[in-house]
Amino acid sequence: MPVLKKRYADFNDLLKVLRREQVDHPVLFEIFFDPDYYEFFSGKSLADVPANSLEELKIVVEAFHNAGFVYATIHGSEFEFPRVEQAHAKSRSINEGCVIHDWDSFHAYNWMDPEACCYDKLEQITPYLPDNMKLMVMGPGGVLENVTWLIGYDNMCFMLYEEPELLEAVFEKVGSSMLRYYERALEYDSVGVILSNDDWGFNTQTFLSIPHMRKLVFPWHKKIVEAAHKKGKPAILHSCGYMNDVFDDIIDDMKFDAKHSFEDNILSIEQSFARWGDRIAMLGGLDLNFFIQAPMEEVRRRCTALAELAVTKPGYALGSGNSLCYYIPQDKALAMLEIANNYGGSSEEKEP
Repeated sequence: MPVLKKRYADFNDLLKVLRREQVDHPVLFEIFFDPDYYEFFSGKSLADVPANSLEELKIVVEAFHNAGFVYATIHGSEFEFPRVEQAHAKSRSINEGCVIHDWDSFHAYNWMDPEACCYDKLEQITPYLPDNMKLMVMGPGGVLENVTWLIGYDNMCFMLYEEPELLEAVFEKVGSSMLRYYERALEYDSVGVILSNDDWGFNTQTFLSIPHMRKLVFPWHKKIVEAAHKKGKPAILHSCGYMNDVFDDIIDDMKFDAKHSFEDNILSIEQSFARWGDRIAMLGGLDLNFFIQAPMEEVRRRCTALAELAVTKPGYALGSGNSLCYYIPQDKALAMLEIANNYGGSSEEKEP
């Protein structure tokens, strides 16, 4: 297990970033770690730990804490949208594994009830949370993602025009279930923020036309954000792909507190922050291709510049463009974390 020199931080530091208030040291943000990194930072194995168990959550919390984060990302319960197992080969069809084709399969599908799922671990973890930490609850995929997985992307595009009522019914069922899942998770004091994770785009456009996004997808995210704000908690959007034409929707209509996931080949975090950073907080952005391929000196240089951005401009937290994936070299991940933890002021971890 690596030993990182960490400054004392607490969840209020992340709240300051999300409220676009000035911070005096960089705050870290990642949507999640791959299992290799949970084991790396906790020094514990996940091999025999049941998924969605309290024991798994304790390891996740310990890993986030040891890496210098002020929150830990988890799923609120076992709630999901069951689907056929898909191959992960690059050649697989984007329709592979779809289970809803018509009204009969829609009614026959085994829809899980988020109300019937168990959220007890959100309370049971409380004694194991350091005083300075909270949980960030993410979804089992997002609204558009789950509809796409259930129907298939090509099929969904045809259904927009051939069976729009069926497609709307699937969005209604997925969206309302996701909303209730978040509402249940938001009831717990251990949950400080929610993350609505839903990839929306290719490299050059959104998956659906913007009018269709506004009709079918965005209203559910708006309701999810409203549910969080009603509880006095922020809501973050994680979405990969081209977002440039819908940032006004994200900020002014859905009213997300922050946006996560940035790619240099679309618009870098530096460019995105210059364009929208005065209206919404932005998180992460160290492009994964850059992170993996660039020499260490360039990685350290860019991390340092982003750490400088974090302390000179309100509303930015340092992290990768997506997540700490297993294919990010550990020495580069540690370099980013060490720069964030050591940049400016005292880096010593101390009691509050």
